[in-house]
Amino acid sequence: MSDTPRAVAMDILCQWQRRHEPLDKLSDQGLAGRAFADPRDRQLAWSLVTGVVRHLRYLDWVIAQFAKHPLAKMKPLTLQALRVGVFQLLFLDRVPASAAINETVAALKAARQPKWLTGFVNGLLRNVDRKRADLAGASLAPGVRHSHPDWLVRRWRERYGAARTEELLAHDNTPPPLTLRVDTARTTVADCIERLATAGVAATPGRYCPAAIRIDEPRGAVTALPGYAEGWFQVQDEAAQLVAPLLAPFAEGEYLDGCAGLGGKTTHLAQLLPPATRLVAVEPSAPRLRLLAENLARLGLAGRVETVAEELAGLGGHGRVFRGVLIDAPCSGLGVIRRHPDIRWNRGPADLERFPQTQLALLAIAADLVAPGGVLVYATCSMEPEEDEEVVARFLADHPDFSRTDAGPLLPPAAASLVNERGELATAPDLHDLDGFFAARLVRHAG
Repeated sequence: MSDTPRAVAMDILCQWQRRHEPLDKLSDQGLAGRAFADPRDRQLAWSLVTGVVRHLRYLDWVIAQFAKHPLAKMKPLTLQALRVGVFQLLFLDRVPASAAINETVAALKAARQPKWLTGFVNGLLRNVDRKRADLAGASLAPGVRHSHPDWLVRRWRERYGAARTEELLAHDNTPPPLTLRVDTARTTVADCIERLATAGVAATPGRYCPAAIRIDEPRGAVTALPGYAEGWFQVQDEAAQLVAPLLAPFAEGEYLDGCAGLGGKTTHLAQLLPPATRLVAVEPSAPRLRLLAENLARLGLAGRVETVAEELAGLGGHGRVFRGVLIDAPCSGLGVIRRHPDIRWNRGPADLERFPQTQLALLAIAADLVAPGGVLVYATCSMEPEEDEEVVARFLADHPDFSRTDAGPLLPPAAASLVNERGELATAPDLHDLDGFFAARLVRHAG
């Protein structure tokens, strides 16, 4: 296929449909090395991919209104072309209908699709364009209208009610801001915003975190932003920026990030710790460990962090204990659907039974690694009770030597409203315009 934005988007979407791998990973692979004619084409391709996945169920409903052929029997490339075309017509106001249709059909022709097929796609897209007013007036179930699986819609309606669920579903389908965490030891938020503005990037201070910057309409690759190579900032949502401070008050000794991943919270914690303090970061995945090392090097933190390429259980049994332990646990990710739209299609009710078992197992291991009087912080990017407060309650029932403490006093004043009645951090996309996060601060008794 050619290196036009539509062709690249269709190719990535075909890979996603076939391989069932995370969309971020497939997009990074699919966009790498592409010789786009215009630098803006990369952003358009990414917007097409995420937009189609975000509105997938609604797009398929629209296509089904105009196609006599069942969608399940369509060739993958044909179906993705229709989705890309319909998405442009109904959701991308900046793209003229003629360009949306003609360029999508041109991508199919470049892929040497038969004339009858390109004619079918061309005709269907033109019919959608003519009938878009009728589509807007259709009465649809919330799961179709907002492109969420029915099991999740039912779940949220039972917990939040119909009105708030409608707001949450709609918010999930809005493109998220790009949020940066500035290293205030190297620069200031004001200087970083000014430098971004000089490069034509509009940015504003964060709403909850003093080191945060929001870019509401990001353009291009993060690596191209001024200050990236110098280690001025790390990409991190404000909700995630509130987790590492919960390990305070910090003192000399050793701290542990038991689920480091790519290092968003690892690097934040390393920047918060006193100079003589050692941070250990556990990450058993070799690809993620490599990216973690790259982030640490770029931010000038490689000498502050000891990385461990094994499972958390490997640290147990040696008598090693830490003043603070962070468990940013594997979870359903249902709180970050806005940022990762494919999660809604990759999860099911069984995941809310599976993940808590993993989370409790990690906490049980971590409990033995916390020194008397030390802090254990448990965090997820989920708003689901089974993964959040219920896991904490089960952990505390099994570990009477730990107590939950109030997270509020350790957060910036602007974030006071993000703490629930139990003193846990609990953010929601529709209420706070943040990723949906949860964090509990647990202290081991000194005696």
